[in-house]
Amino acid sequence: MALTPLSEALELILATAVARPEREVVALEAAANRFCAEAICADRAVPPADNSAMDGYAVASRDVPGVLSVSQRVPAGQAPAPLQEGTAARIFTGAEIPEGADSVVLQEEAQMLAEGVKLPAATSGQHIRRRGDDIRPGDRLVAAGQRMAPQDIGLLASVGIDALKVFRPLTVAVLTTGDELREPGSGDLSPGQIYNSNRFSLAAQLGALGMTVLDLGNIPDDPERVGEALEHAAAEADCVVTAGGVSVGEEDHVRSQIESRGSLNLWKLAIKPGKPLAFGEVCGTPIFGLPGNPVSAFITFALVAKPWLIARQGGRVTPALRFPVQAAFTVSRPGSREEFLRVQLLGAGTAMRAQLARSQSSGVLSSLSEADAVAVIAPGTTVAEGDWLEVMPLSAL
Repeated sequence: MALTPLSEALELILATAVARPEREVVALEAAANRFCAEAICADRAVPPADNSAMDGYAVASRDVPGVLSVSQRVPAGQAPAPLQEGTAARIFTGAEIPEGADSVVLQEEAQMLAEGVKLPAATSGQHIRRRGDDIRPGDRLVAAGQRMAPQDIGLLASVGIDALKVFRPLTVAVLTTGDELREPGSGDLSPGQIYNSNRFSLAAQLGALGMTVLDLGNIPDDPERVGEALEHAAAEADCVVTAGGVSVGEEDHVRSQIESRGSLNLWKLAIKPGKPLAFGEVCGTPIFGLPGNPVSAFITFALVAKPWLIARQGGRVTPALRFPVQAAFTVSRPGSREEFLRVQLLGAGTAMRAQLARSQSSGVLSSLSEADAVAVIAPGTTVAEGDWLEVMPLSAL
């Protein structure tokens, strides 16, 4: 089977991601990372009335400069009385502007005298935040399919919303395969063993998407047990994500068991790291078989599985953030696959440069942890120091 370019693979995979219709209402404080099921518009203005942007004195601009008596004190949260003609109101940040006032003079510009407060000239609207400056009635606050970030939750709270409709989170079964894997905390390693990192990193990536993780542990390299585990996962979850067992080795059984118990729609991506990737279905449940090398599993999940899961969840799929930086490294030999090199970002702005992490091996997980981004290198291209290239920050993957 020929290698499939990433763009073609995404098009094929996303075409199968039919959004789930199930919705539920959750309290606002429980909505972080959930996908909003409907657009939400404001039914009121924020701020609800003109208010002071600073501590100072609310006045009618026609009455200054001059010495004015102070007729009232207006702290935030109290309704003011109309401003008496020819007077000033002591006012504080966020307090509502009294009727009859059209300007605020900063307290630093005021001089207290025995007969009142001496104020300089002021212009109408000075230091006043107008009603609806932030939000106007009818403004769309959150779009359908939008993933709720902390700032979105604060925005809804600012208009008095305490609950919202979201899509029910997908249940995603996670399992790894490999006789060499041992769970952290289970004791010292025997010769030939390594600790299982993929199960934890994948669960964390899914949790960050608001998905419900069904952790099925690690399965030995036995074809029948792998097949039974896949069937069990398919029966219990909306999607299955595995790591390991998708290459062509004698002990790699995930791909063959997908084919024997379902169908394989995609195998082998034209990317590095992450060539061996299986996408298909087992007993009608979609499955992503990711590579076993930790970096490859992380990258293929972020680039391929994550967009599908978001779309299936009912969320909006947007391209991962990319921006140009200059290379502080060279690539002298063009590759046949699209490469995602782990890099550290040095400097800032137009002076930012990308420096290669200490290793580009797909098995060196520490290089991913120390990196800030991945640099995207198109097939058949080389890189000279100082060349401009695109990077994707890991925080956006």
